Amino acid sequence: MGPQATADHGQPVRVVLAKLGLDGHDRGLKVVARMLRDAGMEVVYLGLRQTTETIIDAVEQEDADVVGISMLNAGHLTLGPRMVEALADAGLDVPVVIGGIVPDEDRPAMAAAGVAGVLGPGASADEVVACVHAACGP
Repeated sequence: MGPQATADHGQPVRVVLAKLGLDGHDRGLKVVARMLRDAGMEVVYLGLRQTTETIIDAVEQEDADVVGISMLNAGHLTLGPRMVEALADAGLDVPVVIGGIVPDEDRPAMAAAGVAGVLGPGASADEVVACVHAACGP
């Protein structure tokens, strides 16, 4: 394992990963969890069928630096911005990264809604780790 990926507070980056909504396909998210762990990050995997409320609770309890959400159900334009807004409403300044099936033409709308990063199918471990680091800021 290489050097630990750290956030501004000197601790390993802590990422909450979840499937938001009714999408039941989590194989890719489990692969992402392994990629992030292999990069020295701490991963809190919430699993399938989460709500914005359960994700916010986990972010608060785990003092998360980033939220990663897998979207394969075409709900990204609704659920992604809703997650960003719910975190802000809860007073949490935690970036959201979305992975999954997001058409290129939807990416500007996702960025405008405050989504920190979008990863498509087949993203490499290096791309995943770089996206999470970029979401955490410099």
